[in-house]
Amino acid sequence: VMVWLRRTTHYLFIVVVAVNSTLLTINSGDYIFYTDWAWTSFVIFSIAQSTMLVVGAIYYMLFTGVPGTATYYATIMTIYTWVAKGAWFALGYPYDFVAVPVWIPSAMLLDLSYWATRRNKHAAILIGGTLVGLSLPMFNMINLLTIRDPLEMAFKYPRPTLPPYMTPIEPQVGKFYNSPVALGAGAGAVLSLPIAALGAKLNTWTYRWMAA
Repeated sequence: VMVWLRRTTHYLFIVVVAVNSTLLTINSGDYIFYTDWAWTSFVIFSIAQSTMLVVGAIYYMLFTGVPGTATYYATIMTIYTWVAKGAWFALGYPYDFVAVPVWIPSAMLLDLSYWATRRNKHAAILIGGTLVGLSLPMFNMINLLTIRDPLEMAFKYPRPTLPPYMTPIEPQVGKFYNSPVALGAGAGAVLSLPIAALGAKLNTWTYRWMAA
């Protein structure tokens, strides 16, 4: 019965954890539609994206115990987001309307830390969690630089679900605007570590539930 239960749970997690956290990550900061505020709120998005990625990726990676699972997880997230991007494109919105966050390289670093330390869970949390928080803002800024003009996208194509009073206005330049990548990486590295530990703890709780 235990073998059957573990296998069933494993396949259930592929569906539930990966798919649902994709939707959660897309909606954390509403990054997928927020090309309008992308530059000003970049620090907030960096924290949201790195923490949402790391909690699911380390959870799933430690559950399987296989280095490479985090990258697989991030790939599923990316595919789902590109499907969403394609749906908006089909509705007549421009290619640049949806910004797809870059999760895969950061997840690769998480896998690498787990693999290089011979599947050491604590190294994955400490090193991997920190690397995800540090790297994700950098990859996402490179990604955002390829978007034609975030503000232009916002004014020409506001979200159809927004009421008129929510129509984006041009963001004011804040005090941290000079280096959003540095601030996002610093905050992301600090916060991704405890969130990675949470993901690992969720995994032990899951095994405890399965053994009960």
